[in-house]
Amino acid sequence: MQTELSRKLGIEHAVFGFTPFPAVAAAISRAGGLGVLGAVRYTAPDELRRDLDWLDAHAGGHPYGLDVVMPAKKVEGVTEADVEAMIPPAHRRFVEDTLARHGVPPLAEGEASGWRITGWMEQVARTQLDVAFDHPIRLLANALGSPPADVVRRAHDRGVLVAALAGSARHARKHREAGIDIVVAQGYEAGGHTGEIATMVLTPEVVAAVDPLPVLAAGGIGSGPQVAAALSLGAQGVWLGSIWLTTTEADLHSPALTRKLLAAGSGDTVRSRALTGKPARQLRTEWTDAWDDPAGPGTLPMPLQGLLVAEAVSRIQKYEVEPLLGTPVGQIVGRMTGERSVQAVFDDLTRGFEEAVDRINRIAGRSGQ
Repeated sequence: MQTELSRKLGIEHAVFGFTPFPAVAAAISRAGGLGVLGAVRYTAPDELRRDLDWLDAHAGGHPYGLDVVMPAKKVEGVTEADVEAMIPPAHRRFVEDTLARHGVPPLAEGEASGWRITGWMEQVARTQLDVAFDHPIRLLANALGSPPADVVRRAHDRGVLVAALAGSARHARKHREAGIDIVVAQGYEAGGHTGEIATMVLTPEVVAAVDPLPVLAAGGIGSGPQVAAALSLGAQGVWLGSIWLTTTEADLHSPALTRKLLAAGSGDTVRSRALTGKPARQLRTEWTDAWDDPAGPGTLPMPLQGLLVAEAVSRIQKYEVEPLLGTPVGQIVGRMTGERSVQAVFDDLTRGFEEAVDRINRIAGRSGQ
């Protein structure tokens, strides 16, 4: 599963694996892909530095990347407290009422929320970059489109490639104009923030829009034949995220959530604004249903929604309140039927890829060539 892009980065397989877990990122890189650590959950620079130091020691000398979340345009002088003050009291009451109906206990006195959305604030992302550029990252990805121009220049000055996610050909062209090196075409099936266009349609549109820039296909990909399909559509690799959530190296801290993921089918996800204020595919739960109910107050725009629900999400996760318990995940969740190692995932991907290529060669009358 090699392409021009994978050879440029010195990886064996054109598989880019996004994950919030350093152990998974390291295992992806050791298996021959490119592990990409999600930085959004790191609110303190020292925490990110600690985990990047760990990655340096455990990736086996193989390359890895970092995924940040930062807007292309900067808003001056706005603090987290300023944003918090914009949340309507009625929405806070709705959160507490929903939690009370399900008997969700409060956090212990003095216990801080373990899930914060501050990583969406640009100033936080910039402190993350200060840490990251002290480490040998090979790829910087931004989940909110093209990062600011000075960040792109800073990455290029260090020989770091910059990737940005796109949900349409129009977005992809903007990335090309911004000097981005790699466009991730993220289809409707993907977990997390995603647009309206399916991967099968989106990938060739983006390939044509940004040629000759390399494109990674994302969304609904979790098997070797799907990797082969992505490459046949013109992508130079695949961007996988959800498939790693049930690997043995992942650290969800929740047996109940792992059980829900393993039991879920491809129809058990929903695109909802309940988590961040932007449409994000996630497990459908009574929490998402409450926010999507027309009788409720409706969600707030980003980043207000994320700040509003941060403590509630922490409480739901801590006490494993199963009706409300969810996570961002794509429709590929239907293939995630058992826990297995990252290496086992790669073995399945490569074996399935070879079988798919052989099948196409037989169809084309090229068997044995």
